[in-house]
Amino acid sequence: MKRITLFLAVVLFASAFTSCVVLSPKKYKALLARQDSLNNGWNDSHVSNGNLEKTIAKLKRDTADLYGRLNEMEGKYNEASGKFSKLKSNSSSEIKKLSDDLKKREERLKEVEDVLRKRDEASNQLKEKLQQALLGFTKNGLTVEMKNGKVYVSLTDKLLFPSGSIIIDEKGKQALSQLAAVLKQQPEIIIAVEGHTDSQKINNLGQIKDNWDLSVLRSTSVVRFLTETEKVPGIRLTATGKGEFQPLDSNSSAEGRSKNRRIEIVLSPKLDELYDLIKK
Repeated sequence: MKRITLFLAVVLFASAFTSCVVLSPKKYKALLARQDSLNNGWNDSHVSNGNLEKTIAKLKRDTADLYGRLNEMEGKYNEASGKFSKLKSNSSSEIKKLSDDLKKREERLKEVEDVLRKRDEASNQLKEKLQQALLGFTKNGLTVEMKNGKVYVSLTDKLLFPSGSIIIDEKGKQALSQLAAVLKQQPEIIIAVEGHTDSQKINNLGQIKDNWDLSVLRSTSVVRFLTETEKVPGIRLTATGKGEFQPLDSNSSAEGRSKNRRIEIVLSPKLDELYDLIKK
């Protein structure tokens, strides 16, 4: 392009030079105008060419930048894809492990429920046997009931002891003998004997200092009778005194205090099987 423009300018200049003698002023001016037009065209072409070169350079830079960003995005995609694949694999393993754990827990829960059901069935059977055996003492303040899988045999103090005494009377011994006959047929039953009193203070009872003493000594009297006289194995029994701190009724009335003065014999099936399941 540059060579063509230069050649035309030289030709025009040579033509004008060789013909200057014969050119008219009008043609001369036309030639000058033509030369100016060519010069302007040359300048414009030069500027346009420079702009094009700048544009090409910018496009090259932009293209290189896009390639760099594309490579970066591909790297991030590949990294994310790898993490997702690993996470998916780990998730499958975790889901399987959780599923297996849940299955095992469900099996253990079923086993525990079976043990508890058997315990409740055994407790109900024991309750029925005791109610039959002790039927003759219900009018004298003896009750048999089941709470939380345990059988509670409650005997008021007047059924077992003279007032203020820790020595079991004959009527009390008969009731305990009937109870022992059932318990000896149920060797898997654990026996807890609890002594309870009202809230009135103890006066003039010799070695018995307070309601704690009275509740404990009455409890141990029952345990001794069951083990020494009725031959219930001592390993199955415990004796505790609760004093006045677990009343059944208000101590503000004579009737309420009478209910609170009692011996409770709590009968619990052995739960070794249940404890073994819980430990797993």
